[in-house]
Amino acid sequence: MKKGLIQVYTGNGKGKTTAALGLALRAVGHGMKVLMIQFMKGEPYGELESSKRLSPHLTLIQVGRETFISRSNPDPKDLQLAQEGFGMAKKAVQNKEYDIVILDEINLAVDYGLISIADILQLIDSKPEEIELILTGRNVKREILEKADLVTEMVDRKHYYEKGVPARKGIER
Repeated sequence: MKKGLIQVYTGNGKGKTTAALGLALRAVGHGMKVLMIQFMKGEPYGELESSKRLSPHLTLIQVGRETFISRSNPDPKDLQLAQEGFGMAKKAVQNKEYDIVILDEINLAVDYGLISIADILQLIDSKPEEIELILTGRNVKREILEKADLVTEMVDRKHYYEKGVPARKGIER
């Protein structure tokens, strides 16, 4: 890629991670290498198995636990995992190991104080020109929006969770 851009998928609606995965699938189809780091996620989502089948073109790493995180008082383990994941992301971007780097739920990790906004902005500013950087998650900070080349906001108009339908295997997880 001659010119990699910054894309943000945010909002309260469903589909942020799914959009990023769709982009990854498309890129792999063109022989590109994609890294997706999932912050604050430790559940065995279906994309973990799919990524194994698309390896070495798609690498997916989860840096989170199978539990909810307290926004007001995050567990030190959650902070450690997020920092380790961000370190992996910085290394991958700096070393130009991948054509596309997706930081799934990074906006929420910033919102919860697991990663500083300054660190994200530095990563964006130091990104090599040819790498596409995708940032997903609700509650994105204004400073990130200003630096993004594309911002897509998922709007929640209606959701079956409201009717008590739990997360379904192959659809939400």
